[in-house]
Amino acid sequence: MSADTAPAHYRLDDLRIDVARQRVVRDDGQVLEVAGLSFRLLHVLLGQGTRVVGFDELIERVWAPAHVGEETVTQRVRLLRQALGDDGRQPRYLRSVRGQGYQLCSEPRVEAPATPAAVEIKRRPRALHIAVLLIVPVLGALLWWLWPRSETPVVSPLLERAAYYAAIGQPANNERAIALYRQRLQEAPDDSTAQLGLSRAYSARLCLYSGNAEDAAQALALADAVVAREPESSAAHTALAYAHDCRGEVTAALAGYTRAVQLDPAADGSRASAAYLQARQGHIAEALAANLDVRAPERVRFLELQIASNLDLLDYTAAAEARYRRSFQLYPDSVFSNLAWPTFLYEHGRPDEAQAALNEAISRGTDHAGLHLLSTELALLRGEHIAAGEAVQQARARKPHASLPETMAWRIGAVPPPDVATLRARADALRAGLASGSDPFDGVEAALLQVQAGDNAAAFGALDAAITAGFRNAGYLRVSPLFADLRTAPAFDAALHRIDTALAAERAAVQASGRLPNDAVTASR
Repeated sequence: MSADTAPAHYRLDDLRIDVARQRVVRDDGQVLEVAGLSFRLLHVLLGQGTRVVGFDELIERVWAPAHVGEETVTQRVRLLRQALGDDGRQPRYLRSVRGQGYQLCSEPRVEAPATPAAVEIKRRPRALHIAVLLIVPVLGALLWWLWPRSETPVVSPLLERAAYYAAIGQPANNERAIALYRQRLQEAPDDSTAQLGLSRAYSARLCLYSGNAEDAAQALALADAVVAREPESSAAHTALAYAHDCRGEVTAALAGYTRAVQLDPAADGSRASAAYLQARQGHIAEALAANLDVRAPERVRFLELQIASNLDLLDYTAAAEARYRRSFQLYPDSVFSNLAWPTFLYEHGRPDEAQAALNEAISRGTDHAGLHLLSTELALLRGEHIAAGEAVQQARARKPHASLPETMAWRIGAVPPPDVATLRARADALRAGLASGSDPFDGVEAALLQVQAGDNAAAFGALDAAITAGFRNAGYLRVSPLFADLRTAPAFDAALHRIDTALAAERAAVQASGRLPNDAVTASR
């Protein structure tokens, strides 16, 4: 039986696998982090029973149309085993057959789906370290991972396949999902599930891959149409919020997620997204409380990273570090865990450790613009300007429509900057966006542009605007070589003091509320 026609629910030993939701759960209730290509590999093997599946067949079924070698397959098998808690020397789920390929250790059984009352919504949230501000210029880039899957059975085969491809989270598969959603809408133009799925896929194309303003406009229009017809639909408001999020419209996105939670208090993905944006606007205590209020933490995959980010900003550093480190160790297949841990180390003045963690993340096969931006800054710290230039160009290649990689390339001289008037015009446009609720980091980027334009006074004005809008990542400002020209000025210390004062008030609010995770309480004693 092929993976494409395999049933939607399997049992493998003590594991229950829900294919449509890409969810793997042990009998004791533990949800395992199996996603992307790792899940696709597992799905293919489930469809083959205990037959030995050769390298060529696996490459064709899992990676096509990409061309990879046997080493890539071996590495992915290792990641899958890690996610399942399997031991290659004494395998329980998946064994290697020397010179041939891989096979399951026991025959998988097809199971009936869970009853509606027992069905759990799969959500794939993003890592929420505040340092992601230097990774992408729009907040929505990570929301793809929080999208709530349909709560009702999918009837149309087109929708089923579209949802399958969309859930994999790879560029080529996202494009396959877009094509299938479009095909479904040709059959049924008012199919809300197809419209919301296509809206999400367009937003993901913009935020995660190489999309543009047209994708953002289409995503917004599709979600708007469903909200107009179904104003009480939580999923529709979530899709609309995601579209705003990817456009950098923080206030509108936050309003959408909040409305989604009002309509469906069990919408943990939207709750976590709202908490993320609250933190971005500087409301850390409120964000932490919302994160702790998530009803089913096991369904929000990167909730631990969100809480780690909150704790880090509130100066519960030891508890935050433990969470980041644990996530990095447990989820080697997660781009967000691979980004968050080295960034944490970098912002805490540990560049050698950060570089080592970054190297490991890259060796795992993670390829994201954020890793290259971090590599740029670490190279600059070491005075390796050629390496920094190469890294920032890698980031630009992966996010050609993003603003920040280009600004950084100008700032470090990797490409000739435009004239002063153009630099100031872009900085002014970024600052203007803050007034309408854009990403507070826009003000930080505007400061970099003004430094490049030779106007340090305007740079401090932009930085002040960012802080007013909620920017709280003082650690980044303290270590980033991009701000070396400002660091000796009294105004720089004043800016850091503003952030520290605001965070002290947030910490006091958290302490007064008594809402702290146990690890933070223990660490603060």
